[in-house]
Amino acid sequence: MPALKLRRALPRPTRRRVVAGAAVVVLVAALVTWAALPERRSWTATDQRLTVLSGPSGTEPVALDTRFYLPKDRDGRVPAVLLAHGFGGTKDSVSGDAESLADRGYAVLTWTARGFGASGGEIHLDSPDHEVKDAQRLLDWLAARPEVRTDAAGDPRVGVVGGSYGGALALLLAGQDPRVDAIVPLITWNDLGRAFFPQSADGVTAPGVFKKSWAGLFFGSGSSSPLERDRPAVPGDPACGRFAADVCAAYLKMATTGTPDAATTALLRRSSPATVLDRIKAPTLLVQGAVDTLFPLSEADANARGIARTGTPVRVAWFTGGHDGGEGPQTDRDRTKFLTATWLDHYVKGDGGAPANSFTYSRVTGFSALDRGLVANGYSDPDYPGLGGTGRTEVTVAGPAQPVANPPNGNPGGLSSLPGVGGQLSSLLGGVAGDLPGQHAEFDSAPVTDAIDVVGAPSVRLRVASPTGSATVFVKLYDVDPNGTATLSGGLIAPVRLTGLPRDITAAQPVTVTLPGIVRRIDSGHTVRVVVATSDQAFLTPADPAVYTVAVEPAVTLPTVVGTPIANPQVVWRYVLLGVLAAIALGLAAVLLLRRRRETPPVAEFADTPLVVRGLRKAYADGFVAVEQVDFRVERGQVVGLLGPNGAGKTTTLRVLMGLTMPTSGDALVFGRPLVPGAPILSRVGALVEGPGFLPHLSGYQNLRAYWQATGRPLEDAHFDEALEIAGLGDSVHRRTKNYSHGMRQRLAIAQAMLGLPELLVLDEPTDGLDPPQIAEMRRVLRRYATDGRAVLVSSHLLAEVEQTCTHAVVVNKGRIVAAGPVDDIVGESPSVQLSVSDVTTAATVLEGLNVRSVQQDGKSGLIVDMNGTPREEVVASLVRAGVGVDRVVPRRRLEDAFLALVGDNSRGSGDR
Repeated sequence: MPALKLRRALPRPTRRRVVAGAAVVVLVAALVTWAALPERRSWTATDQRLTVLSGPSGTEPVALDTRFYLPKDRDGRVPAVLLAHGFGGTKDSVSGDAESLADRGYAVLTWTARGFGASGGEIHLDSPDHEVKDAQRLLDWLAARPEVRTDAAGDPRVGVVGGSYGGALALLLAGQDPRVDAIVPLITWNDLGRAFFPQSADGVTAPGVFKKSWAGLFFGSGSSSPLERDRPAVPGDPACGRFAADVCAAYLKMATTGTPDAATTALLRRSSPATVLDRIKAPTLLVQGAVDTLFPLSEADANARGIARTGTPVRVAWFTGGHDGGEGPQTDRDRTKFLTATWLDHYVKGDGGAPANSFTYSRVTGFSALDRGLVANGYSDPDYPGLGGTGRTEVTVAGPAQPVANPPNGNPGGLSSLPGVGGQLSSLLGGVAGDLPGQHAEFDSAPVTDAIDVVGAPSVRLRVASPTGSATVFVKLYDVDPNGTATLSGGLIAPVRLTGLPRDITAAQPVTVTLPGIVRRIDSGHTVRVVVATSDQAFLTPADPAVYTVAVEPAVTLPTVVGTPIANPQVVWRYVLLGVLAAIALGLAAVLLLRRRRETPPVAEFADTPLVVRGLRKAYADGFVAVEQVDFRVERGQVVGLLGPNGAGKTTTLRVLMGLTMPTSGDALVFGRPLVPGAPILSRVGALVEGPGFLPHLSGYQNLRAYWQATGRPLEDAHFDEALEIAGLGDSVHRRTKNYSHGMRQRLAIAQAMLGLPELLVLDEPTDGLDPPQIAEMRRVLRRYATDGRAVLVSSHLLAEVEQTCTHAVVVNKGRIVAAGPVDDIVGESPSVQLSVSDVTTAATVLEGLNVRSVQQDGKSGLIVDMNGTPREEVVASLVRAGVGVDRVVPRRRLEDAFLALVGDNSRGSGDR
């Protein structure tokens, strides 16, 4: 009522301006919303096995399971991306990233690394002679593709992207092959030996402490293949599984002794990017996680410094995920994808300016109800400060020297991290519950007066005495809130192995311990706590029991960075989106109020007919005619297939039907009313035209609910149960649609079109992206749907599916209807027959001499013959005269034959828009 009173109070010119303004708001809102929705798949993907030659001699064949993505709409050759997966993954592990890059116009080649999935070969841990050479041969393959842009013969324009195992491969490949134009290694290592034997005490030459939990998972996943249960067992040593013999021997050695011998050290060094950093000329974006007990920030720091020394452009990004923290909050995931895309666009595609800042980092700052998760704010600095930060804050801790016991064989052991969940474990344990009594010492500061933004690697000075002359300890930095809850940032600890120690702590010399890099705000009123423990379940500790004495020097150094905040585009977008939705609602309300007064009455004779198309014509300003003359009906109870070769006018016809474009002449009536944008009659129509579109950060179910709520109709009218049954997504309906495959999005879109059980359902290529069982189910769904007086119009290029699904068909060719009616009637005009003969070869030769259009073998003794008007008697007589026995001659009733007869040799029209 208020809106109606406002309208009446305004003078007529003012009302026109209000309506025009509302129309503009609706148009702008629609464009913005359309831009935010995923587009229809803009690429094709081809799976194939490629056999490449690698190994030390370059002659050892290995079959790699690959997938090649190509943008459909490409203007000439396009740049390429070689996309590698992580350890234990396959090409399917990176399909989402591959699709996103293909959407941006890149040809993307993914593959399953040797030793994993369906690829052959053994795991050599990113060996330059094996995995790296495999990738070089894939570069050769890309260079030979006619769709891929090249810089020279055999040199593709290519970027290399990969995470963890794939990230190290990107670095090693760029160091070994100068054809690589840019790389984006994520959460990967610099020195594999240091990663598995870290030593955090500066200037100490003792071997590092063996990271047994991660090493066991890392190596065990390749030997026992827990992630590849469907692959046949590998013959040979069951302890080695898919690993090459030298890699297996190295692991068994270090897992048994806890120290690497010379051969193990050499093998781990061989697989380390540290050996090739001085040869990397490809601009490098290094993305590393601050919640990563496997490859902490120090690994990316070492890579960055080594590459930058050669003058190669380097950018470093730290985010709040990692091997223990996953992809981090949604804000971080979006930021990482944005950085990757802009890096590749500039250095590979040649679009856009160079990134302005060399360092970005993020930290968790709160909780988002919209995301149902944490939010991480981003910050930038024009120069990469390394782990030392751009500033330093010293905090004083206090506490006497304390005795700590090393348990025999590390049992019982403290618990600071577990592979894959280290970043979350501290909060789950509740403070220092993971540090066992008698096995750790604590040194606390006073509450800090000002908040400290720690960005980098803190350091402490440690003194240790031991009756055995050696000790292994673990140093940790906790943030303790006023309630006493202690948090170990990222589950990160500093392992230290010391030798040559005195028995008396007063004689012990201090050593500097550099803790892992972190990004954390220590708020005002919080306390800094340093803990020194003797055991940790993630590491191998000395077997003999002993009691050490530990002391910490008072000053703890905390590196700081004052970064420039980066706006979270998603947060801004959501507020804009809420405003847009409000504007849409207001605009539609104004438009519908006016439309209600001037809506034209229905055409009485068609008031009960779901769809009538009359004299439809669509021509463009440049003279192109997409639809010349189209007339047809869809009656209740019918499933009507709209068929035609490419460019015949099918899509244009559907666009006109749904009000997405206006016809030059003619019209479409739904239950007697014109089908125009905003018409109330649209509430009786469900449609899937031009591909599915969903809000990516909502689940499938939330998208369906949001769509239905936007219609303003009661929830009980939606029939969600029926729609979800149609979707057949199971528990996946509660996952975010951004993680859906194309087929999953297609099924959800069909369910959305059927919400409310509309009386007319219009579907454009509904089986696109569905597998055969899903297609068969869709066939049954559509036939059931047309019962109870409903009707379906379906456009499809799968003639066999139309024949089995549709009751009626409309065949369009060159913008005109060439046939319409029941499918059985159209198929009855098929010109083909099926023959069963005694000698297929002789029969084919005889028939090819007659005036038939085609002859195809059908099984061992059958032939399918397109008669082309040749009398059946003449065919049989010719075969008998040639001595060929004819057992059976039956008409071959197929829609495909009828279709070809109707459109002739025209496989494409003059183009569709």
